[in-house]
Amino acid sequence: MYALELAQLTDLTICYEIIKEGRDFQKEQGFEQWTETYPNRDTVLNDIQSKKGYVIKANNEIAGYMCIDFSGEPAYADIKGEWRSDTQYAVIHRMAFRKKYRGTGLADIVFKMVEDLCIKNNIRNIRVDTDFPNTRMQHILKKNGFINCGVIIFQGGKKLAFDKLL
Repeated sequence: MYALELAQLTDLTICYEIIKEGRDFQKEQGFEQWTETYPNRDTVLNDIQSKKGYVIKANNEIAGYMCIDFSGEPAYADIKGEWRSDTQYAVIHRMAFRKKYRGTGLADIVFKMVEDLCIKNNIRNIRVDTDFPNTRMQHILKKNGFINCGVIIFQGGKKLAFDKLL
């Protein structure tokens, strides 16, 4: 049984631990998309306080964390390439899973839950970015119907930009 729920302040410590595990996992794969300064604990706290932080639960255990922002991402206004739609969109940032859930197909389940949440909120467009070396995330995005639309600058670096129309 899986659930996507708004994170609560009481979830802050576990959510940030998941982000740190994600940072370590990136380093194991030979790249550094997330640094010690971003995303940091305050980033996660801000997500939660602004009702953009979500936990992914598997059998009532927090298995992952992500930000879903229905107000968009200012960095996405300048894309080298072209978004496939100018409609309102949700942006996904900071998706990470606890180590024991990696490789279980949970990301596919989560993307379906995010799509359902977007449709429920009358949003038919999802955007995501990732680093060039993050081939694992690129594979997951493509497998889940996201299309590479170009390159944006986020947090001072070039990122591959993907979208999915619902």
